[in-house]
Amino acid sequence: MPKDKISKEIESKFGNHLRSRVNGILIEDEKILMIKHLMGNGRVLWSVPGGGMHFGCTASENLKREFSEETGLDVDVKAYLFVNEYLAAPLHAMEHFFLVEKIGGKLALGTDPELYPDSQIIEEIKWMSINEIQSLPNEALHQIFWGIKSLEDLVLLRGYFNFGNNSLK
Repeated sequence: MPKDKISKEIESKFGNHLRSRVNGILIEDEKILMIKHLMGNGRVLWSVPGGGMHFGCTASENLKREFSEETGLDVDVKAYLFVNEYLAAPLHAMEHFFLVEKIGGKLALGTDPELYPDSQIIEEIKWMSINEIQSLPNEALHQIFWGIKSLEDLVLLRGYFNFGNNSLK
């Protein structure tokens, strides 16, 4: 299938090299904050807020920046949870997941400053229950959610996971 503009932009900015990413799990009132990303060629991916690390900044600093950029919220990073190795060529990332707590700001759909205004991939931000997450098809959902039965299960995960790992059943 020929690549559309968004697919080309994602590959150009994020593909063909290993990225280190930070991701924040924010749960309030039995719901988790999720972001819908356009992935190109009609595909979408729902995941938690997060993004690439900047050299010279700590994981906590990077995660606070990403939350502000993508959601308008200020967060406090509470605990390191787990790492997921995402490998779906041309994308390859070590994704570090943290539990975060909201301390301020106002929820608003943000942007990705690494992408041009006409190539933004953040499409929607939404508080979702576990039932809403489970109703999504796997291909539209970050793999860490595929075997999760409750939001509590998610914050209890520890260790290393990858897309071929059967640990999340």
